[in-house]
Amino acid sequence: MADLITVEDPDDPRLRDYTGLTDVELRRKREPAEGLFIAEGEKVIRRAKGAGYEMRSMLLSAKWVDVMRDVIDELPAPVYAVSPELAEQVTGYHVHRGALASMQRKPLPAAAELLQTTRRVVVMESVNDHTNIGAIFRSAAALGMDAVLLSPDCADPLYRRSVKVSMGAVFSVPYARLDSWPRSLESVREAGFSLLALTPDEKAKPLDEAAPHTMNRVALMLGAEGDGLSTQALVAADEWVRIPMSHGVDSLNVGAAAAVAFYAVATGRPGVR
Repeated sequence: MADLITVEDPDDPRLRDYTGLTDVELRRKREPAEGLFIAEGEKVIRRAKGAGYEMRSMLLSAKWVDVMRDVIDELPAPVYAVSPELAEQVTGYHVHRGALASMQRKPLPAAAELLQTTRRVVVMESVNDHTNIGAIFRSAAALGMDAVLLSPDCADPLYRRSVKVSMGAVFSVPYARLDSWPRSLESVREAGFSLLALTPDEKAKPLDEAAPHTMNRVALMLGAEGDGLSTQALVAADEWVRIPMSHGVDSLNVGAAAAVAFYAVATGRPGVR
């Protein structure tokens, strides 16, 4: 059973994992280096725990102690009870959901390991917006994608904002980082995947015509918001695909585009055999 510890000093060193959560650059460097990430909110904390992540500690406002009692009773980690005001002093923002947990990261699998056992893979290039990362993972989980591969410069899926937007889906979809870009795409092709580059370019084939749901193994490539896939990534692809647009709209937000494309790629969806 965890110890429930009341803390009244925002400078208490035991709260170090939770300091400065709004400083993106600091947390982006610090969290991977220290092997931790922050889960926010009851559902996300429970999903992280259910996915086998070890909890380092939990930070709760008083009204959340009873809500999280079953989790607290199973934990060997300390639980810090604080006022909402102190939580805001420590983290740098108002913790609306009243519950934070510092979790221990797991070692990432190698990309080659994931490619052995998957058929529908997302490949992201330079997607560095944490909200988009979270939205893409949530859609990937909901629409049956098996894994995510990230270029070296993609944002951290376990950054607090990504985890929160994904509603914990980052815990259920395995992911790996590619060692080099775009050279690592060749290893994806060698594993038997067709590399489909999602682009609004008019030369791209509409998704329904490309019929990715009929392909044996598909790697759907997504680029960053605004810039899209780089020229090098587009050249490395086997085929360019696009989502047909109406009413003069030329493109969708990458998170929305990903959801549409995942639905087209997925097998076993209604009406598809």
